[in-house]
Amino acid sequence: MTSSVVTGETLAVRMEDDVVRVRQVTRRRAEELGFRLVDQTKIVTAASELARNTLVHGGGGHVHLSVVQAARPGLKLVFEDHGPGIPDVPRALQDGFTTGNGLGLGLSGSRRLMDEFSIDTQPGAYTRITVVKWL
Repeated sequence: MTSSVVTGETLAVRMEDDVVRVRQVTRRRAEELGFRLVDQTKIVTAASELARNTLVHGGGGHVHLSVVQAARPGLKLVFEDHGPGIPDVPRALQDGFTTGNGLGLGLSGSRRLMDEFSIDTQPGAYTRITVVKWL
């Protein structure tokens, strides 16, 4: 869906406290935009999982949150790191697949919670995950 950015901000993800801050700012922006509580929870859960992935698997990075406008308003989050990348994206999106100690539901669960989900990655260079929830 083609959209235009209305407002945006970038948050660093370098330590555990940053994951908490991403959750707080994401919830605040979702509330301000008028998302119902159920959708706020979905967005915040996806943001938390993806921020944690950025920190744990990507070695840190940032997230850019923006309010976008297309046929209706939405909240767009772009997580980016310059870690090892994802060598096998289809496998990484399977429930239960993990390279760490988690349940392997972060990527697949986030994809289910959001309306749009895309991964752009280059092994050995970067990972950029973009998610959008439309109001």
